[in-house]
Amino acid sequence: MPLATTVSHGLADGTDGTLCALILPSQLVVNCQKTPERRVWLENLPQLLDKSMIRWSLRLESTFRHSGTCSLVSPVVRSDGTQAVLKLAMPHMEGKDEIPGLRYWSGRSMVELLEADDDSGAMLLERCLPGTTLRSQPESAQDGVIAAVLKRVWESTTETTRPFGFRHLSQMIDLWCRETIAQRCLWPDAGLVNEGLRVMKEFARPAPADVLLATDLHAGNVLRSQREPWLAIDPKPFVGDRSYDPVQHLINCETRLHGNPGRLVERLAGLTGVDLQRLRLWTFARAAADPRDDWINTRWIDIAKALSP
Repeated sequence: MPLATTVSHGLADGTDGTLCALILPSQLVVNCQKTPERRVWLENLPQLLDKSMIRWSLRLESTFRHSGTCSLVSPVVRSDGTQAVLKLAMPHMEGKDEIPGLRYWSGRSMVELLEADDDSGAMLLERCLPGTTLRSQPESAQDGVIAAVLKRVWESTTETTRPFGFRHLSQMIDLWCRETIAQRCLWPDAGLVNEGLRVMKEFARPAPADVLLATDLHAGNVLRSQREPWLAIDPKPFVGDRSYDPVQHLINCETRLHGNPGRLVERLAGLTGVDLQRLRLWTFARAAADPRDDWINTRWIDIAKALSP
């Protein structure tokens, strides 16, 4: 299948059934070829789109210009004229619990879930306006916003609202560790990678203080909004150590992290209030042992060495 695909559907304009076409993000198409389940999902995507449009009485505006890797995301208008976002997500281990996660957070620093089809994974979401990403801000300013969003996300876990039924972070870490071990022939420093794997498995163990994590919060997944200044999107909920959650932002600040790993980790620990040593070791482990295609990128080895225990 080509890197970009067009899907045709008959009811997406919500008017006379005129055949319309949507161009899918190329990386979404690539990712859908990786498993039989995803290939079936991609084949059925036009029908899922039309079914969702009819079910929630929507009018499609257009697709966002985005490089989505796991979903088709489109701006829509509801029957009462309000703007919303339709998200159709491919089968994906990490994002499996996005719908229950959004229900759990109920708009607390997250986009609100307006409607959902649990069986298909289709979601109708609050539209963030103007919707510019946090990447539009300098990275130093991003730090404070990420920290504020994360603290509100974690505060949703209380003694009376424990996140029962969500998977534990250890499940995702176990999967990643298996993927990294399968890439053993590419490792540039076996001792460093093995230590990273050990730390990840140790820190991912369940603990009484665990909270519901976003796990994929970075500047590209935070949008300017009117209801709150910034709202997070695309959470991948897992229960686990809150010190894990700032790491994705650090990973996305690769150049700055490489320049002075210790100082940036200390800054994020201070802003988020997490344990400095645990954040340092989580960042070390991710830099040393994340599964990746670019093991020849020596920046990650440099960062891991600078943060190594």
